[in-house]
Amino acid sequence: MNTSGRPPAQVPASRTPAAPPAGSTQGRAAASAPLSQTLSRGLRMLELVVAADEAPTIADVAAQLGVHRSIAYRILRTLESHGLLTRDSTGRLIGAPGLAVLALGVQQDLRTVALPELTALANELQMSAFVAVWGQEECVTLVTVEPSRGHAVTQRPGTRHPLDRGAPGLAVQAGMDPDELRELMGGVRPRAEVEQARERGFAVSSNEVLDGVSSVAVPLRVPGHLPASLAVVYATRRLDVEALGRRLAHSAGLVATRLGQRPAPSDQ
Repeated sequence: MNTSGRPPAQVPASRTPAAPPAGSTQGRAAASAPLSQTLSRGLRMLELVVAADEAPTIADVAAQLGVHRSIAYRILRTLESHGLLTRDSTGRLIGAPGLAVLALGVQQDLRTVALPELTALANELQMSAFVAVWGQEECVTLVTVEPSRGHAVTQRPGTRHPLDRGAPGLAVQAGMDPDELRELMGGVRPRAEVEQARERGFAVSSNEVLDGVSSVAVPLRVPGHLPASLAVVYATRRLDVEALGRRLAHSAGLVATRLGQRPAPSDQ
């Protein structure tokens, strides 16, 4: 979450996730498999370029990757050939349209169904409203809507922060079964705030990700989709977080229902 309108400086949210959690047997096996250094560098280059406040040069990226410029250039040429990166008129690296094509396939139905609710929330509450999804050890913003009027704290799609820091990540965890979460965390005990969020139905945080910024989030679980949360972010001030949590829970319930999840008996 940031107030500058830019992605954060650091780079690179169903009972059954679309991909096996890192703590599962499948996840642990995948984590122990040898990595491709070249692929890792290519993905890291993508992350560095799209998250940069100012388009970097090939020398900038090579330095951050810790490789010779010739290696960085070969990686760049490969990414250019796939339409994922390109260079502007000054030779600086920028994202190419192929990135947008890839992004369209990421949880597309969840993004589509959530968009009307996020729009309603953003304009009603005058806050940025968004859906964040589980990203292993991180919480990743999937889709965001900012209010049509006024100035709001910006939450860009692709923004990420540690899963155990901030209301969106806490709500993602609260939406999982305790056993599921324990396996995901590799036996590490989650923060007490996760159980509190599970009991009251929403998570709150203030000044955890950025000073002066607060968030309220609720779990959003839909079969066949990554564990997620629906959240708002705002400049820290005194608010009725109970009422805000109820409002978000209502929207999350509508999104889940429209994606095919029947309401719980108590909600019918």
